[in-house]
Amino acid sequence: MPKFLHTADWQMGRTYSRFDAEDGAALVEARYEAIERLAALATEHQCAAILVAGDVFDAQTVSDRTIRRVFNATRGFAGPWVMLPGNHDAALAESVWTRAKRLGAIPSNVHLALESGVTCLPEQGIAVLSAPLTQRHTYGDLTQPFAEMGTPPDLLRIGLAHGSVQGLLPDEIDSTNPIAPDRTTTANLDYLALGDWHGVKQINERTWYSGTPEPERFRNNDAGYVLIVDIENPGATPQVSRHETARYQWHQWRETLSVPSDLNELLIRIGQLPEASVLDLKLTGTLTLAGDQKLTEALSVAEARYRSVTCDRSGLQLEPTEDDIAELRADGYLGEVVQELRESQQTTEEDEEAAVARDALGILAGLLKPKDAEVAQ
Repeated sequence: MPKFLHTADWQMGRTYSRFDAEDGAALVEARYEAIERLAALATEHQCAAILVAGDVFDAQTVSDRTIRRVFNATRGFAGPWVMLPGNHDAALAESVWTRAKRLGAIPSNVHLALESGVTCLPEQGIAVLSAPLTQRHTYGDLTQPFAEMGTPPDLLRIGLAHGSVQGLLPDEIDSTNPIAPDRTTTANLDYLALGDWHGVKQINERTWYSGTPEPERFRNNDAGYVLIVDIENPGATPQVSRHETARYQWHQWRETLSVPSDLNELLIRIGQLPEASVLDLKLTGTLTLAGDQKLTEALSVAEARYRSVTCDRSGLQLEPTEDDIAELRADGYLGEVVQELRESQQTTEEDEEAAVARDALGILAGLLKPKDAEVAQ
């Protein structure tokens, strides 16, 4: 029974400039580890081959070191690899692939599908029909020639392509690099391995996107997996199983805080995350001064525990309660300042001024907090 591993969208060489240097470096390293994990997975499950459906590299200009490290990471699987150029690493006349060849970095068991055609792997029982991108964007279906490509009758016909299945993906990406939704039928394919959509997605029983093996953005689209495909013989229905390869989980939460229980529930959810988490928070609503201090302390703990935590609090207003003000003992002039800052958040038309007033109120509350309260915490 031929069995192979389907993966795509490694985006090697990608950088994470929005993160701190330490966190960005860890996220980069996780992508190399993902290749090693999927190679080990293919070995463990005795896969005949690994098919990579485009965007191995994030850009044509990645460093020589990145190129060498990518191919070094494939050593964990001794069987054949078939790698397809995608829109980020298209097979241009001069490309990342020609550089890799000049460097002598490509192992002998890695087959580069730089031209439209068939890669026959008779020992593995597979014929791979490839539709590489030779430019970043095309407006014709590069998988159309599959119907005319002949393959030995005893080998599985496996298509390998990178693009957008028309009519079945979100409108914003359903444009360039089109792929017909019925390509497995018109080309008599046993399976069509696709890349470009970064999460696991089944189009039909013979057409799948594997997604990226390591998440790299905040999208809830089942990223962080590879697919292992079993097909008993030509014409049989594929048995597809997904296997997790992600090191980090990415979470993007948009929360509105209105009452104290909203904050308590949020902090419980944060505390329940696995340590290998990347969390992006954006908060709106209102908080008491006590709640704001509680949030600040909880975020400080989370920043030390998780890979990365960012929190946009610009949409929050601080609403001191009578108890807040009493605890601050802000009488006289200080009481007037507290009240003025409180009102400035609500009446100003400039977001920047509201943010300054909110931050000033938080800082003032921290300075005025009774020393015995700090000790008690």
